[in-house]
This record gives sequence, structure tokens and C-alpha cells, in this order.
Amino acid sequence: MGIIRNITAIALLFQIIPSYSASSTAPVTHTSSPSNGNVSSPVAQQKNSNDPVFFTPYSAVYSTVYKKGITLRVEGKQTLTEAADHQYKFDFVVDTLLASLKESSQFYLEGDSLRPTEYHYSSSVLGKRKDVIVTFDWDDMSAINTSKGNSWSMPINNTTLDRLTLQLQLRYDLKSHRDQLDYQIADGGQAKLYTFEKRDQEMIKTKLGELETIKVVRTDNLSDKRHQYFWFAPKYDYLLVKMEHFEKGESYTLNLDKITQLPTPAAKQ
Repeated sequence: MGIIRNITAIALLFQIIPSYSASSTAPVTHTSSPSNGNVSSPVAQQKNSNDPVFFTPYSAVYSTVYKKGITLRVEGKQTLTEAADHQYKFDFVVDTLLASLKESSQFYLEGDSLRPTEYHYSSSVLGKRKDVIVTFDWDDMSAINTSKGNSWSMPINNTTLDRLTLQLQLRYDLKSHRDQLDYQIADGGQAKLYTFEKRDQEMIKTKLGELETIKVVRTDNLSDKRHQYFWFAPKYDYLLVKMEHFEKGESYTLNLDKITQLPTPAAKQ
């Protein structure tokens, strides 16, 4: 069962940014109540002409190595697609013989912010499933969390994200050359704060060749015994090409294996 737990840890790591932190991040607020109402999903996209162009659709494959006495390697795939009505869908999938993880987020752009409309999380370990849905009501400024047949409502602000869209918002902010990298995430009926800080530019070796990258550190859970570093490549639209996590003698390294550009809605017509 130890190997299964390790595989599960790696699968969770594949959420790339918010994964490992749920137990170590203090909530910003926690005001939840039962909810049974339907939720509206706005579709209008408002963009400022000064905002950088958003990311084109793509598919990226990552692999990670987990080391604690043994070395395990798992692959995961993330995909960004765009619908004709300027709605986006962001998926992440890890599938092994013993464990699987599937995440999906639908969102649109409101100025320079991503606005999720619905987030799905599904994991399975030896047939034991966990399913979570978070639906965002931007008219009511609330998020509805549904799990095991129960629903709760929590307040959100204009920039609240889900665990998956955080990845894209961070990249978009780096692309926009913003210095403040603080994010509120709706997760488990709570608002959790994630903070990041840009460090140096570094040349690193990857499977795509040697790349100039921006190194970013996560700061809300940083300590002498724990760190998370991320390397984003401007050449590939600020895509994450490497991540390193270390805590209590356990280390994780995640690397980009390959990237494929996908057609846009206009190209499909």
C-alpha cells in the first residue's frame, strides 16, 4: 500500500501548482452555507486593448519523479482548448494502472483576469473515487461546492480562481510583467491564499533544449524545510517547463516532455 500512496501523491502533484498545499495553506475566509440554487454562467468576454494576447490552445505532457527510498515516474497531460464563443476549457489528466486523476475547468476572460464558471475534480485509487464540483455564480459572487451529494456556498471576490485556473492566471500575470502574484482559490468550501515571487532568470536544460526561464518561488508556505520552485519559459508563452518541490526529505521534480499547438476555433472553420 505504500507504493499506492506514493502514486497518489504524484498524481496530486500533477496539479502542478496548487496540489501539495491544501494541508499547509491557511484559509483567507471560511463562510459556507448549504445551497440548492441554480447558478448563472456569464459568457461575455471583456478585454482591454493593453492586455497581452491570451494563450493559444495547446497540449503539454509532463513527467514527474518522486523520490523517497524508491523512485517512481508518472506522466500527466494538460490541454487548453477554446470554444467559438470565447469560452475556454483547461484539462489535466493522470492515468496509471492503480490511480487516476482528472481535473477540468471552464472559464472566460474578464479584463486581465480568468473567471472560472465550473471546476471538476475526480480521482480514483483502487476503485475508491472522490468527485468534487465547484460552480461559480458571478452574479451572486459565490461559489457552490458539491461533494458526496452535499452542496455548500462560499463568498468569492472578483479575482477568485479554482485550483486549476491558478496555473494559467500565474502564467498570464508573468506574461503581463506583473510583480504582485497573490491569488485567492476556492477550494474545499474555503478561500485559500497562494503567494508567489519572481526570482532570477535562469538558463536550464530541458527536453526542448536549453531555455531561458523565469524562476518563481511559492512564498506562502516557504520554510527552511520546504520549498517549491517553478521555471517558466517565455519562448513557449510562459509555459511551466520545470517544478521542484522538497519537504521533509521527500523530493519531487516535474519536467515538461513535449508540447503540441492545437487549432483555434477560427482555424477549424
